[in-house]
Amino acid sequence: MHAVVKLEDFRKTYYAGEVEVPAVRGVSLEIRQGEFVAIMGASGSGKSTMMNTIGCLDRPTHGRYFLDGVDVGELERDELADLRNEKIGFVFQGFNLLSRTSALENVELPMLYARRGVRGREQLERAMQALDLVGLSDRADHHPNQLSGGQQQRVAIARALVNQPKLLLADEPTGNLDSRTSIEIMGVFQNLNDQAMTIVMVTHELDIARYAKRNVIMRDGRIVNDLPVTERLAAGHELQRLEREQKDVQLVS
Repeated sequence: MHAVVKLEDFRKTYYAGEVEVPAVRGVSLEIRQGEFVAIMGASGSGKSTMMNTIGCLDRPTHGRYFLDGVDVGELERDELADLRNEKIGFVFQGFNLLSRTSALENVELPMLYARRGVRGREQLERAMQALDLVGLSDRADHHPNQLSGGQQQRVAIARALVNQPKLLLADEPTGNLDSRTSIEIMGVFQNLNDQAMTIVMVTHELDIARYAKRNVIMRDGRIVNDLPVTERLAAGHELQRLEREQKDVQLVS
């Protein structure tokens, strides 16, 4: 499998007046097609800077970044925007759905900005396919305020998938969800990964990171651990366990 993400001696420095603030200090990293990687670290570890760079929202101060074989540093601003829209799907903690439009219309939105614009019947079909992938095709005409938090995040995932990206980037995707809904969303990610979708997720939650296949731990702008997940959680099993625990509580009460 080829590298979808390849960072070579990546460094990022911010400036507060004349003071240099190094956010990432010489990171080299490869993420291959079909991997599911969780990037973890405390506040200030550099994980958000890593996410912004992998998402083509920021550029390295030093080093190189290749996205699906393309040297991002060689691109002009418009080319970078096109690459981002074509190759990357974003999922955020806050869902970021448009409140006055339906789930279907929210999912269709990225296709309107694609260089090779998708219109008409194909746009509708692709949006419905994306909703079907996350188990929400029966809610296509619902507005966000008619959906639960978990359903809204599923719409956001469908929106991220609709342009058929090479990489799905998820930034604290369960941060606004309860335990059960978090497991359900991780189940969606695991199902997508089983279909060869490459996923990079930033999270500070240890249990959520265990749904990934590989954990990259950052501290002070460096990678201090990069290991496969040996005791990986399976969303289906965890939902069954949660249901058993809830039944036990009901019996006791």
